[in-house]
Amino acid sequence: MTAHGPVMPIWSCGGCDLPWPCPTRKQELRAEYADAPVSLALYLGSYLVQATEDMPWTPAGVLHRRFFGWTGAAEQPMPAVQPRSAATVPAEPGREARQQAV
Repeated sequence: MTAHGPVMPIWSCGGCDLPWPCPTRKQELRAEYADAPVSLALYLGSYLVQATEDMPWTPAGVLHRRFFGWTGAAEQPMPAVQPRSAATVPAEPGREARQQAV
């Protein structure tokens, strides 16, 4: 059990009084969830929801960076979504044969 847990509703660290998650807790969480990044995201997400309720005056982007900005998943760019074009839609079966017959 860590001494670096959150003190709610102010969301400071119980071990070092820095904003939670503090650098020590981040390091512990990285080690604890090294092979489970989705579980880490769910864990932090649940705390993010609680923090937004406790600190409604804090901009959402600030809290998002605080809770997720340090994780590996947040640092990786999102893949670009390719728009669908007519060239990627398969042709109707037999369409080419009908066109050649004309």
